[in-house]
Amino acid sequence: MNEARQGIQGIGMTSARTRDRLVQRLVEQGIRSPAVLERIRNVPRHLFVDEALASRAYEDTALPIGLGQTISQPYIVAKMTEALLENFHGETVLEIGTGCGYQTMVLSPLVKKIYSVERLPELLRKTRQRLRDLDIYNVQFRPGDGWEGWPKYGPYDGIIVTAAAPEIPEKLLQQLAPGGRLIIPVGPTGKQELLLVTNMQDHFTQSSLGAVCFVPLVQG
Repeated sequence: MNEARQGIQGIGMTSARTRDRLVQRLVEQGIRSPAVLERIRNVPRHLFVDEALASRAYEDTALPIGLGQTISQPYIVAKMTEALLENFHGETVLEIGTGCGYQTMVLSPLVKKIYSVERLPELLRKTRQRLRDLDIYNVQFRPGDGWEGWPKYGPYDGIIVTAAAPEIPEKLLQQLAPGGRLIIPVGPTGKQELLLVTNMQDHFTQSSLGAVCFVPLVQG
């Protein structure tokens, strides 16, 4: 049995009861989508963090995953996924910042196809294998600069960015389909806002989903 399949259900602090408590906290914080809540309950977050941190996997907090990166707080993952998929009628999503793959796995059964870009090849190799071990097959990966997006498969019905940019990258706006939604944290450390940007065909609208704290979206 491969590593990802071992302990997928979890015991002790990674058990179903612990996951249920996390989901209840998310409901209390305003997450309403049954599909998103069910994904948060079922995705084995303890397999996306170092074994030493597994007992903290179902706390509602960000945790380090190495290489200066973090696995996002479950509430933020749920909030971003819920905002992206509200009235979503498309098929394709571009993810900028694959990271450890937790956001990717939460989203994967809720859309037809995900195209995911990660700047750090070492992190991407591990994540690609982890998601394959967990039977996630509708994701295509590419190492690259998230500021550039992935023009080859655009335009995308949704774009989700898991690192903070000082401003919205123009090339991501260019790859957003009419009616599509872009979820992105914007601003300097300590003053970041999670923005929802919608392509209205002849213009873009944007609204704030609240204050957040993400690692920076590095160019190059």
